[in-house]
Amino acid sequence: MTVDVVLPCLDEAEALPWVLARVPAGWRAIVVDNGSTDGSPDLAAELGATVVHEPRRGFGAASHAGLLAADAEFVCFCDCDASLDPGLLPGLVAPVADGSADLVLGRRRPTRRGAWPVHARAGNLALARLLRRRTGLRLRDLGPMRAARREGLLGLGLTDRRSGYPLQMVVRAADAGWRVRETDVPYLPRAGRSKVTGTWKGTWQAVHDMRTVLDEPAIVRGPEAAVSPEGGFRP
Repeated sequence: MTVDVVLPCLDEAEALPWVLARVPAGWRAIVVDNGSTDGSPDLAAELGATVVHEPRRGFGAASHAGLLAADAEFVCFCDCDASLDPGLLPGLVAPVADGSADLVLGRRRPTRRGAWPVHARAGNLALARLLRRRTGLRLRDLGPMRAARREGLLGLGLTDRRSGYPLQMVVRAADAGWRVRETDVPYLPRAGRSKVTGTWKGTWQAVHDMRTVLDEPAIVRGPEAAVSPEGGFRP
């Protein structure tokens, strides 16, 4: 079993040593630098990670660049800010590998007060309810820690390159009939300040991006679907 771990990165030099040390042995860490100015890409390379540069700003742009750079059978995604422990990823990969799930998400469980700001948690809860109406999935979190097979992810034809990327992955997986599960993972206070949900403005922008994803019409793909070289859907 081969596994690549995609780690979108924007100025995370403080967290990188801990995060990369927690990536399971034998798995490849792909750090996608999204315009860091604190030396993050050089540090990641020194620590043994594969470094990919994505000049287009956006969580989705960085995440998808990592997916395209991956070549393992399984791909995991994880934040690079030390709020989530990559050492727990085998527990997410296992149900995908044994065929009992197609996409597994880590449901964040804060370990202490302040680890998950109230405004960010409220936005996440509202989106989970909207997701249930749109897809029927009864998820309680839309967190960034997740695992799936690489070829399947490429076949979803993900197009969002902003904050809506994680939600679009779940929506299109549901539309494609994937079995989506979640499992509890501890959520730690992040290192540094969040670029997305650290402020009300950032949270509002993320919710706006995700509402746009929820408004997309369902895409029905038949068994003849293929994956383009760029990682998108081709009829």
